[in-house]
Amino acid sequence: MYYKIKKIVDETLGITSVLEQPRDKKFGHFALPTFSFAKSFKKSPQDIAQDFAKKLESLPEISSLNVVGGYVNFFLSDLFLEQCTQDFLKPHQKNGEKILLEYVSANPTGPLHIGHARGAILGDSLCRIGRHLGYSITTEYYINDAGSQIENLGKSIYYAGRHLFFDDSYDLPEGCYKGEYILDLAKEAKDCFGIECFENEKFIEKLSLFGKDKMLEEIKSNLAEAGIVFDNFVSEKELYKQWDGTLKSLESHNGIYKQEGKIWIKSTEFGDEKNRVVVRENGEPTYLAGDIIYHKNKFERKFDRYINIWGADHHGYIQRVKAAIEFLGYDSNQLEILLSQMVALLKGGESYKMSKRAGNFILMKDIIEDVGSDALRLIFLSKRADTHLEFDIEDLKKQDSSNPVYYINYAHARIHTLFSKSNYTLETLQKDFSNLSESLRDLLVLALNLSKTLEDSFIQRNPQKVVEYLRTLSSEFHRFYNEEKILNTPNEKTILSVLSMVAQSLNAGLDLLGVKAKKSM
Repeated sequence: MYYKIKKIVDETLGITSVLEQPRDKKFGHFALPTFSFAKSFKKSPQDIAQDFAKKLESLPEISSLNVVGGYVNFFLSDLFLEQCTQDFLKPHQKNGEKILLEYVSANPTGPLHIGHARGAILGDSLCRIGRHLGYSITTEYYINDAGSQIENLGKSIYYAGRHLFFDDSYDLPEGCYKGEYILDLAKEAKDCFGIECFENEKFIEKLSLFGKDKMLEEIKSNLAEAGIVFDNFVSEKELYKQWDGTLKSLESHNGIYKQEGKIWIKSTEFGDEKNRVVVRENGEPTYLAGDIIYHKNKFERKFDRYINIWGADHHGYIQRVKAAIEFLGYDSNQLEILLSQMVALLKGGESYKMSKRAGNFILMKDIIEDVGSDALRLIFLSKRADTHLEFDIEDLKKQDSSNPVYYINYAHARIHTLFSKSNYTLETLQKDFSNLSESLRDLLVLALNLSKTLEDSFIQRNPQKVVEYLRTLSSEFHRFYNEEKILNTPNEKTILSVLSMVAQSLNAGLDLLGVKAKKSM
């Protein structure tokens, strides 16, 4: 709807406009501000608005308009609104932009916790919305399966086996991963390799690989429970085979130097607070080296845009990675990095109990079992990912407007209940949008505004806008439901026609957030 009327306005006036939606609906469905044209037209905004209004008032798509200061406010005609319903939410044509979207990428050394879940839900929702809008998006999980953390996983399993099968008074050494999942891995390793795998430390490497594979299986399972499936999994260990070529590329672009027996990248040249070590004195690449190899691999695959979703604790890595991209001969502006803040979880006003299985954090799996995937997704998307999120899962059991999960689903279910009590069905209704009342017209305009909301949310990388829209649409529907008689009225078919569009928007909006709309409650 927005883009249809914008195109008509632009072609009529010979301009490129930005249409706004007035907060007060009495002014109009849309407002055309004229302030940006004052310099080129050499007129006051109010005079320009008057000129524009004269050209727009005869358009059949506009039912009425008025000028207030430098704004042309206008209402859309019923005929135009009906035309907009006919191709509403049709799949967008491919726009040609290829995007590589990387998110989660948690170390495969333990189950996913709720911090990982926030980035996962953000990434998956962006992917769903972007693909709906016609973007070609490939999702990717970067497996950190090289370095000390994987070796430490093997040691943890080894010493857990020593504790379980040889000496139960033996405690895991300092620094080992703890929690029941490590004990479970030790038991599985015994079943797979026999008890001899805990008799000699030479088996630690084998246990590391075993543990990594098992945890990756669990991570994939945890993600699938939230409706998240990746296109690609990329191994850091495999990418390290490309380190020599990567180092030569950095050197050829004058991006590194040697000092104190180490190799440094000149990251201060691109805004980093200090230069960073990429190769230690012992010749081993650093953690940063792995990121550099990975981003070289990404850019070699020739996407138009690269989006990384990282935890907020990775903020300091942004400039050093962007510096490396420049020194590899690529444009770092093609890389976007979104930061996801941590989550504080309560239950009945008290801190949510840590998982015994994980040891020291709250598992994503536990919360899904407690409240369900839909509730988890919707509440995690109810705030911008770069802001702190605290919520009490008991609030998700409230049946009022404070609980978006209930409130939005209740609106969708209410419409389905209305149809079940009427002589029409939602699927076969021959829609009639004639003689719309003012309140129905406003409700229809809001329902048709989903497409613009989706565009804005993707461009701003902020699915929260979709949640806000769904809450607003639900609120307007509930208000209409409480104020108006719907069934067994002369206007019943027209009312249900509009409500069918509301249900379609609610269903589509929830679906693009990975949530299944309820038809009954």
